[in-house]
Amino acid sequence: MTPRSAPLRPLAVLLILALIAPLRAFGQAAGVQAAPAQATPAQATPAQATPSATTPSQGTRSQPQATAAKPVSAGAPGSRTAKPPAPTAAPQPPPAYSGPAYDIEIVIFRAKVALGQPENWAAETTAAATVAGGEASAGSGPVGKLLVVLPGSDYRLSTIESRLRSSGTYLPVAHAAWVQTASAWGTHAGFPLDSLGINVPGLTGEIFLERGEFLHLGMTLNYTMQDPPAGLDAPAGTTFVMNETRRVRFYQRNYYDHPAFGVIALITPARGPRPPGR
Repeated sequence: MTPRSAPLRPLAVLLILALIAPLRAFGQAAGVQAAPAQATPAQATPAQATPSATTPSQGTRSQPQATAAKPVSAGAPGSRTAKPPAPTAAPQPPPAYSGPAYDIEIVIFRAKVALGQPENWAAETTAAATVAGGEASAGSGPVGKLLVVLPGSDYRLSTIESRLRSSGTYLPVAHAAWVQTASAWGTHAGFPLDSLGINVPGLTGEIFLERGEFLHLGMTLNYTMQDPPAGLDAPAGTTFVMNETRRVRFYQRNYYDHPAFGVIALITPARGPRPPGR
């Protein structure tokens, strides 16, 4: 080392310190300014987190909507919402039968003399809705409809009525005709006598037309007589019962008998082309 370099050393150290001090100050200044720039992304992070923070609240609001939609699909598999019970329907009347229509005409007559042997008339009971027949009773089904009650000018059994009246043995008490559809077999759904235009003191009951494999005409009649036919040993006020049904054919007279009274009936298709039976 030369003697000249010795005084230069302190000078070099001072120059280096002078250079380093501004750099540190600049670095610190740069660091202070850069901190906000670096903090900006950090501050933006909560801003970015704001949508994610609202996401649960949006999900919370959408959840009730999904819950409210569940009752709509209550019948869907996996639904926990109980399906409300269906309201109990009120009993409905049997549907009317819309089949073909038939003309029915009857003559009811009583006997002036006994048509049978004396019986225990007190043992007879009021005619029920169940009648004997050739087919099994179904018990339910469509019922017939009464369409119209026919006037006397449309009667076809007027000659028969005249013969009964002139016989001296029988006394006609009612004559009626009407148009109806048939009920299903076994329903026993008939029409009261008064609805058919029959009003005879002491005579009540129903007449019904049923169609199964065949056509049947039935009747449940109660006839209370104050002067029963002689020879029946029946006191005044005895109620006689007719409870009968049978298969009928068109244009043929059908006879329903009882020791005290009887019925003649004629069944034809409505507005049938042929005249009534023999």
